[in-house]
Amino acid sequence: MIAAWVRGLLRHRTGRLAATAAGIALTVALVTALGSFLTASKSTMTARAVRSVAVDWQAEIQPGADPDAVLAAIRATPGVRAGEPVGLVRSTGLQTTTAGSTQRTGPGVVLGLPDGYRRTFPGAVRLLAGTGAGVLLAQQTAANLHAAPGDTVTVQLPGAAPAPLTVAGVVDLPQADSLFQKVGAPPQSQPSAPPDNVVLLPRDLFTRLTAPVSATDPAAVTAQIHVARDAPLPADPAAAYTAVTAAARNLEARTSGGVVVGDNLGAALDAARKDALYAQVLFLFLGVPGAVLAALLTAAVAGAGADRRRQEQALLRTRGLPPRRVAALASAEAAVVGITGGLLGIGIAALAGRAAFGSASFGVGARAALAWSAAALLPALAVAGASVLVPALRDLRSSTVMQARREVRRARSPRWMRYGLDFVLLAVCLLVFKASASNQYALVLAPEGVPSISVSYWAFLGPALLWLGGALLLWRLTYLALAHGKPLLSRLTRPLTGTLATTTAASMSRRCRPLAHAAVLLALALAFAVSTSVFNATYRQQAEVDARLSNGADVTVTQPPGTSTGPGAASALHVAGVRQVEPLQHRFAYVGADLQDLYGVRPTTIASATSLQDAYFAGGTARALLDRLAARPDALLVSEETVKDFRLAPGDTVNLRLKDNRTQALHTVPFHYAGIVKEFPTAPKDSFLVANADYVARTTGSDAVGAFLLDTGGAHQHGVAAALRQKLGPSATVTDITQARSTVGSSLTAVDLAGLTRIELAFAVLLAAACGGIVLALGLAERRRTFAITTVLGATGRQLRGLVLSEAATLTAAGLAGGTLVGWALSQMLVKVLTGVFDPPPATAAVPWAYLAVTVAATVTALASAALNAARRSARPPVEELREL
Repeated sequence: MIAAWVRGLLRHRTGRLAATAAGIALTVALVTALGSFLTASKSTMTARAVRSVAVDWQAEIQPGADPDAVLAAIRATPGVRAGEPVGLVRSTGLQTTTAGSTQRTGPGVVLGLPDGYRRTFPGAVRLLAGTGAGVLLAQQTAANLHAAPGDTVTVQLPGAAPAPLTVAGVVDLPQADSLFQKVGAPPQSQPSAPPDNVVLLPRDLFTRLTAPVSATDPAAVTAQIHVARDAPLPADPAAAYTAVTAAARNLEARTSGGVVVGDNLGAALDAARKDALYAQVLFLFLGVPGAVLAALLTAAVAGAGADRRRQEQALLRTRGLPPRRVAALASAEAAVVGITGGLLGIGIAALAGRAAFGSASFGVGARAALAWSAAALLPALAVAGASVLVPALRDLRSSTVMQARREVRRARSPRWMRYGLDFVLLAVCLLVFKASASNQYALVLAPEGVPSISVSYWAFLGPALLWLGGALLLWRLTYLALAHGKPLLSRLTRPLTGTLATTTAASMSRRCRPLAHAAVLLALALAFAVSTSVFNATYRQQAEVDARLSNGADVTVTQPPGTSTGPGAASALHVAGVRQVEPLQHRFAYVGADLQDLYGVRPTTIASATSLQDAYFAGGTARALLDRLAARPDALLVSEETVKDFRLAPGDTVNLRLKDNRTQALHTVPFHYAGIVKEFPTAPKDSFLVANADYVARTTGSDAVGAFLLDTGGAHQHGVAAALRQKLGPSATVTDITQARSTVGSSLTAVDLAGLTRIELAFAVLLAAACGGIVLALGLAERRRTFAITTVLGATGRQLRGLVLSEAATLTAAGLAGGTLVGWALSQMLVKVLTGVFDPPPATAAVPWAYLAVTVAATVTALASAALNAARRSARPPVEELREL
């Protein structure tokens, strides 16, 4: 009998079953797609973190330990691919004479590298000029000494005679910060910047030159073992971090304290694990609401045929079928739609993965993809059971046959509405949001060097309560408007229905509960589309802002420290594609005992080469504060921290100690506090100062430029940068914004968020259209008997079309208005709660108007199609309709 019942459903209730299975398919597809993406994201973050490290470990040999024994122990450690001995000693100065001019530098660092070092660690040293064998100068050192391959540089070591050396090449040290770290020191004790002057020597030459130094002061020469690992790591960054740090501690224990490990790989994974947790947070914030919405859509679709299903079950019971067999038939229907929808959802997820990421499994292994697919089938069956089986069982327990066959039921307002649950939820939401959005709040807590990492899941409560409270409030408003607004509804629908306006208003008033359900579902779908799209647009906006802040402009040409290149050199940078070149001074100034970066700008033209947002400043807009710098040359913009530390008020005198180029000594220069600067192109994250470049040049006797900011109109940055590198050679550092995007972006940014965005936004459009079109279509289809009876009683085809279109217009208006309001509120809350994802935090959220227009158009089209189709079907002869029903 079950097979016959299922065949009958497939033949006569095809639309209802297909719509229910489609809702389940959307739920499964979204969960599978986002879950697989999350797994692939974590694996990508781990792989990226490993690739970003040139030297995995720097094991510093401690006094009293045998270097040869330590090296042998490290090379014998499981998971170690190679270990290379490296020496380090500090020089008292470097000197060179070129073209009759002698150049000297201050203290520097001399490294001794073995012959195979560059092959073992290809990312640690990058050759810029000359050959890679012999004495090598770092790029900045070569610029300071005006030295090139073939020149002679004299290295001065403490306790040793000056050593003249012939330069073989000039190199870049991409990871100088970690290379010259203070091994074993906490992060706050690390050097603020790598040394300016670095010389790289072959290992044998280094040993010979440092022999006198070691004889007089053995502690002056530092011995390290640089380690490359090849041990397999877990895909999860947090688990990989734990494994790497444990291996480092194990090495220290196995050598009995003979080495202290500088764990560069662990530091990279430490940052990646925080990003992985943010990816998990995004999955929960952006993915779970969509899955819940798809489940609600399924419940609404199944609920649209509840009366028909209840009457069918009553008929079966009337003909003698026991309740247990009726429940078995309902279970069969739930299984059919659950399994069909689940398999269809897995297929949709695979197609989405291939379209967005080029892989049906989203880049994860087959086992992980199958695990997510199997896990997604469970909610499919649960949704099917909750939508089809549970209502049937409830009716079997609580309803008699006569009650089940009753066509019209008395509708009471829900209990939550009488108790004001919607207002309570919104009030609690406001309190939670204020608490979670406070300045001391941190969504993801990842203490430096601590294996454990946690998320404040308390933050999820605010958006969840807003979602629920907003839905219930919209339900209340729609219900009250329909139940008590018959006069107004009658006037509004009269142009469409004519003399049937009163009947139309009464019909909508009687059906206020299902119409309110449909309006809330449509509003939630639109709110999901709005909040998801606004968040993604804001994320892309802030990623671009961060890259531009870090690089300074489309292309930036940075001069080596100590050079005296003036603003006039800008003319040589006008290559093809460059629209504007802006000089930017970079000095250092003492504010009391605090050394800070000082940037000298031309206030009238700086904004033409880079982006300056009002959010970067406080105490005025960007334009207003730049005008102050132009009107008063000694005006100074300072950081908020400096204002608090020195209790500054606008107009206060701020005395800075700057280096005078004429005397090479520090002297006091008076400035006047004019405003606060929070962010500035190329500036560090901590305290810095911005001043008028002409005033700085006049008071220091030097107009030397630290960098040139080049505007290319947002295009051809990579090509312009390549042309400038070829033109300038190693004399300056050229960077472009495309490099900055990958350099400053977290590993979360590196994950293909564009693909995730396409998946989320595509599902949001589908959900919005489905929530409007399918629910309306099924609701109207279930009322064909009513339309047929209305026709028999004398209603014209125009009046029936007007009745249908009136309901569609009411649903559209309520859904669009409610979705816009709830979506806007959710967007603001998501951007505020997820502030840690953005760097810098956004001043305003970005609104993707084009996408929202497409979403509204798709929703309205679906609603109009459903209404017009129902209107067309209502024109059929009523006798045929009643016979089929």
